[in-house]
Amino acid sequence: GSGDKNLKSKSPAEFFQDNKGIAGFENAGKSLYTTLREFIENSLDSAESIGMLPEINISVEEVTLTQYEELIGLKTHVRQDDSLYADFETEKEKTKRLKQEERKANAAAKKGGGGDGTRVPGGGKKAFFRITVEDNGKGMAHNDIPNMLGRVLSGTKYGVRQTRGKFGLGSKMALIWSKQTTGLPINITSAQPNQKFISNYVLDIDIERNEPNVHKEEKTDNDKNWNGAILSVIIEGNWSAYRNKVLSYLRQMAIVTPYAQFNFKYVGATDAKGNVDVVFRRRTEVMPTLPTTTKHHPSAAKENQLLIKDLLSNTREKTLQNFFQKEFTCIDKAHAGRLIAELGKGFDAQMPPKEVTDTQGTRIQQLLSSARFADPDGGCLSPAGEYNLRLGIMKELSPDWVA
Repeated sequence: GSGDKNLKSKSPAEFFQDNKGIAGFENAGKSLYTTLREFIENSLDSAESIGMLPEINISVEEVTLTQYEELIGLKTHVRQDDSLYADFETEKEKTKRLKQEERKANAAAKKGGGGDGTRVPGGGKKAFFRITVEDNGKGMAHNDIPNMLGRVLSGTKYGVRQTRGKFGLGSKMALIWSKQTTGLPINITSAQPNQKFISNYVLDIDIERNEPNVHKEEKTDNDKNWNGAILSVIIEGNWSAYRNKVLSYLRQMAIVTPYAQFNFKYVGATDAKGNVDVVFRRRTEVMPTLPTTTKHHPSAAKENQLLIKDLLSNTREKTLQNFFQKEFTCIDKAHAGRLIAELGKGFDAQMPPKEVTDTQGTRIQQLLSSARFADPDGGCLSPAGEYNLRLGIMKELSPDWVA
C-alpha cells in the first residue's frame, strides 16, 4: 500500500516540548523552579569535577511587559477595544474572581501551602523573569557549547559514574520553555581553566530538527584568567507561588553541600519590598572524594539484555579474553578464561568480539546473569559523608542535639 499519510516522526526536542511535565515544566511556577535547580546542579557538578570549592551566584530578575516587548522588538500596544481581549472583565466578573481568589488564598493559608504556579484564568498577566546562574567550574569547550545547550540528549555525563544528571535534559528543557514562552535565546559565557579566551554565545534550539540555532558566537580576551560559566535566560514564570520552594531548596543544598557557597538575589520590577538577598555561606573546605568513571559490573547484564550487544559492538578489544577483562569490573585474566570455557562450544579466548553472533551474545548475557562475581568497589560513588552532613545540619538547622 501507499502507507499512512498521517505517520509522522518527532525529534527528541519535539517530544519533550509536547511532554514538558516529564522534566518538571508543567506550569510557569514549576518551570522557574526547575530551571533554577537544573542550572545550579550543573554548576555544582562543574566545579566539583575540577576540585574547585563551588561558589554559585544566582539571580532572578523580574522583567516587565514593556521590557520584554522591547527585547522582542515590539512597542507597547495601547488597546483600542478592551472587551476584545481574553483578560477583559466586567465589574461583576471581577468581583466574582476576587472572591474566588480570596477563598483559595484562605484555604491555602490554612493548609500551610502555596499555589501550583498556574495563572488564574481571566486574572493577572504573564510574568517574565531573567534567570542567571554563574559558577567557578570547568566551563565548556568553545566548539561544544552549541550541542551541549542546544541539542536534546547531548551531554557529557554518559557513563557509569555518579552525577546529578545524566542526559543534560534539564538545561535544554529550560531553553525549550524559553523559546515556547518568550521566544528569546539563552546567553552563555564560558571559559575553561587557563584558557586565554572567553566564549560568548547567544543561541536557541531548532525544536523540529533538534539542533542548535546560533545567533552569535565570539571569543574575547580572558585577561583575568577567569574560569566557569554564566547562563542567562528569560522565561515565563511565577515567583510568588514558588518563592518559598526556591529558598527551601537552596537551604537543603547548603545542608548537603556545606563546602559550596550560594549567593542568591531576587529583584522585583516595581516593588523593592519583595526583594531577596541571601547568602548561604561555605562552612567547610573539605569536599567529598570525586567519583570515578568505572566499567560495568557483570551482573548489570541481568537487568539490561541489550548491554552485551552494545559492548560487543563498540569495544576496541580484539579478543574475547580481553573483552571480558577490559569491559567489566571484577574479571581478571584467569576469571575470563573460566567464563569462556563455561560458555562452551563455539567460543574461543582469541575470537574477535565483532564476530560474536546474536545467539552467542545471548549466551554470554545468560552466563553473566547467573555467575558469581565480587561486589563492585563503589569508586563511581561520591557520598557526602558524615562530617559534611553534620556541618550542614548544624549550620542551617541549629538543632538542640544531634543523635
